[in-house]
Amino acid sequence: MDQTVTASAANRHFSELLRQVEGGETVAVTRHGKVVARIVPADQEADARKAREAALKAYLARAAQRPVIDIGPWTRDELYER
Repeated sequence: MDQTVTASAANRHFSELLRQVEGGETVAVTRHGKVVARIVPADQEADARKAREAALKAYLARAAQRPVIDIGPWTRDELYER
């Protein structure tokens, strides 16, 4: 589970946060109660990026096999019902 810290606390204790992240923790940084950043271990981010790329590749492969549907000509007014 994420540890949550305010931006000002993250600024004051950045070295400690980095040690925690090196240990495998994820830290969410908030500003005015909203999460604005997430500090994650570098290897975890690389794994997540690879997973996203694989999911996109699989989706594009499935989409390429779907038939193209010709809906015929249309006018701008038909497209943007006025």
